[in-house]
Amino acid sequence: MTTEETKNLLNEYIEHLLDISDAEHPMWNIEVLNSKKANKWNYIDGCMLSSLMRLYEMTGNKKYLEFSDSFMDWFINDDGTIKTYEKEEYNIDRIKPGCALFSLYDITGKEKYRKAMDTLRDQLETHPRTNEGNFWHKKIYPYQVWLDGLYMAQPFYTEYEHRYNKMSGCLDAFRQFQNVRRLMRDEKTGLYYHGYDESRQMYWADKDTGLSSNFWLRATGWFIASLVDTAEAMGEQMYYEYRTLQDILKELSDSLLKYIDKDSHMFYQVINRADVEGNYLETSGSALIAYAFLKGARLKYLPARFKEEGRKIFYGITERNLSKNEDGTPRLRGICYMAGLGGDNHRDGSVEYYLSEPVVENDAKGTGPLIMAYVEILADEMKQEG
Repeated sequence: MTTEETKNLLNEYIEHLLDISDAEHPMWNIEVLNSKKANKWNYIDGCMLSSLMRLYEMTGNKKYLEFSDSFMDWFINDDGTIKTYEKEEYNIDRIKPGCALFSLYDITGKEKYRKAMDTLRDQLETHPRTNEGNFWHKKIYPYQVWLDGLYMAQPFYTEYEHRYNKMSGCLDAFRQFQNVRRLMRDEKTGLYYHGYDESRQMYWADKDTGLSSNFWLRATGWFIASLVDTAEAMGEQMYYEYRTLQDILKELSDSLLKYIDKDSHMFYQVINRADVEGNYLETSGSALIAYAFLKGARLKYLPARFKEEGRKIFYGITERNLSKNEDGTPRLRGICYMAGLGGDNHRDGSVEYYLSEPVVENDAKGTGPLIMAYVEILADEMKQEG
């Protein structure tokens, strides 16, 4: 496909998903569809709504705004409480949807959105932490830090503190990144392990380091996106912290380039194990890295060459995995359904485990990041035209 054909198909794909979805029936949330249960407040929808709000800001297409507003309006009550949200779960994933509320509140002025941000921020006040100071991933996973959780909490936390709390929590957010770099980065590869168990009690954790054993792509994608989004939310008023987040971003970006597939410009599900039979080029994690490269280059957090790297990844994904079904409806393939550590399914963090998880289509864990990367491409093109 030409770049123009790719954009047209992606726009058609987004329109299709919006036409068949609403807050109770998000057709991009495959986990909800498969569970056959009512939708709940969740990070998957949050990723999609954040991407739609960015797309509205870039294009001015009111359909994206109106859809996002209607979706959030259904979940959020006038007093700022949130349907199906339970603070006492202490699930860090539940914070992510709050990121879309900042722009929705700015545009609509709905006070309940402002109150809902307070509701989510209140969870962080008492959310359990490791002894080093990082938020537990979930209450049911005590003393565990997963890379995913940095994306789920820190951009919201930092933006909230910047806007409404005189930046008082920004240093706390920054220190959580410092801990992750110190504890979870592999010096040899420059990559980050998926999880860390401070207690060393989980069966997947190394008894000496507390680390899981492999580098899962989407976890790395969430983490690199969290670096660029948190730095943007923090701003240069905290100059040392702002620059250090950029340094960590640059360091990881350079390391990732060593593992990019030369033909597709995508990344493998287990990043550094292209040699393993059954390993595959995965959409969601590749899209998150494309987004971080493109946005990092636009904001000058990364050298300019990363813009072209991000574009190659984006068009590699769309060329390989964005297409049409026999009935003419568009689809996005190659998305890892889910992956985690621990639990009843003996998720042990092995290469075999990550390759055993199902691969699905049209899940917002892939669709949202692809739209985020697309917005960055549009932003760059508008800059060039301007």
